This record gives sequence, structure tokens and C-alpha cells, in this order.
Amino acid sequence: MEYATILIEKFINYLPNIAGALVTLVIGFWLVGWVTKLVRHAMMRRKIDETVQPFLASLVDVGLKVLLLLSVAGMFGIETTSFIAIFSALALSIGLALQGNLGHFASGVLLLIFRPFKVGDWVKIGDFEGHITEIQVFNTVLVTNENKKVFIPNGVITSGAIVNLSGMGDLKVFMRFGVSYDDPIDEVRKVILEVAQSCPQILQDKPIEIFVEALGTDAIEYAVRPWCHADDYWDVYFYMHEHVMKALDKHGMNVPFPQMDVRLHKDGWDFTQAKAGTKN
Repeated sequence: MEYATILIEKFINYLPNIAGALVTLVIGFWLVGWVTKLVRHAMMRRKIDETVQPFLASLVDVGLKVLLLLSVAGMFGIETTSFIAIFSALALSIGLALQGNLGHFASGVLLLIFRPFKVGDWVKIGDFEGHITEIQVFNTVLVTNENKKVFIPNGVITSGAIVNLSGMGDLKVFMRFGVSYDDPIDEVRKVILEVAQSCPQILQDKPIEIFVEALGTDAIEYAVRPWCHADDYWDVYFYMHEHVMKALDKHGMNVPFPQMDVRLHKDGWDFTQAKAGTKN
């Protein structure tokens, strides 16, 4: 009973501190969120690069929360110097256990310093291709053309090749079309050029390259290289493939395609070697 009485008395004595700490935590976390939003809005008003904004906001959020926890610890009578020492030791042990994450943090800093890409750029990183939407403390967020949200660790990004498809502003669209040997080269080139000139996304102030790339077994291979803005790449690619095929059909030009001849003999079926044929 004596111990119970002592515990109750201590609890009653600390009750104001506990209540104050809880109120401080609730109000403190609300204030941290408010300040973080304020910092974000301030960076937006000052037109700070969108690539840096999420990273700095995350650092502000984490730093304020650490200060809040230290303040709450002081309300319980804990010496902040001792608490900082304990926190430092804990941070060291956690840091040793999470060396990979610290590496991702350092990689995030390098991405912000050397700027191989920025928010909004269309990039290819490893097996993923899409637009950068956010550079976080440990990860970079990429949204693919299929609208899939991919979180890529920053350490993975800096340790491999990065292809920034938006880096130069404009891109060449590499395409290849096979047309029959029976169709004159100049006529085929004229038909493909007319299609390219009708595509609204192709930049008409830049050269549209159309040349014979190879003399294949069954067709002449034409390489087509128009220019477009980076974000219009796939629109141009699909437009050209559809409309070139329609234009070749309209002008009676033949596009080779695989076919197989089957001959019937008395002893059964005889499958001849597959070969390419042309549309008639």
C-alpha cells in the first residue's frame, strides 16, 4: 500500500507536466505542419526550383519535430544535454544500421547539386521511363506513361546511367519502314515526306530526314528522322506509323509481310520455307 500511495502521489505531481506535454505535442505537431506548408508556399512565391522545394520542406519538417521532442523532454525534467547525448548515440546506432538509407540521402543531395534532371523532366532510369514528379530525401518519384507511380531510391539513380529525354528540349524520332523493291525510291520518299509534313507535332522548321538505310532481303528499309518536342515523342511515333501505312496503301505501294506457301502432295502436307510477300 505504501508503494502504491507513493506512485499515486508521484503521478498526481507529474500530472500537470504530462498534460502540458500532451498539449505541447498536439499543438506542436500542428504548428510544425503549418510552418512546413508556409515554407512550401514561400518557396513557391519566390519561384524556387520545384526540384528543391520538397527536399527543403522535408528537412524543415524533420528538424522542427526533433526540436519539439527535445522541448517535451525538458518539460518532464530531463536534462536536454543528457537527452541530446542519448539521442546522438541512438542516431549513431540507427545510422550504422541504416547505412543504405544514409547513402540514399547523400545521393539525394548530389542530385540537387549536380541537377541531372529536374521535376517535370522525362527520363529513363534503369527499366523505368516517365516524368519526374518529386525528389524526396531518400527517393525520387517517377510517373510512367501508364500512370504508374514509381519510387526509385536515390542511391540507385546515382549509381547507374540516367537518360534525360527532356534535357535537350527537342528529340529526333527514329523510325524505320520497309517498302517493296517494285516501288520507286523517290516516290516512296515523297509519300513519307507528305505524311510527316501533315503531322502537327513534327517541327517543320527542322529538317525531316528520309533516306535508304538498308537493302533488305525482301524490302528496302527507309529510315525516317523527324524532330519534335520531347513531350510529343510518342504522338509523332504512333501518328507516323498509322498514316504512313495508309498513305502507302492509297498510292498502291507494297509493304512486305511474312507469308508461308503450303503445297499439297499425295503423301501429305508440305510446308515450304517461310518468306516475305507483298500486298496486292
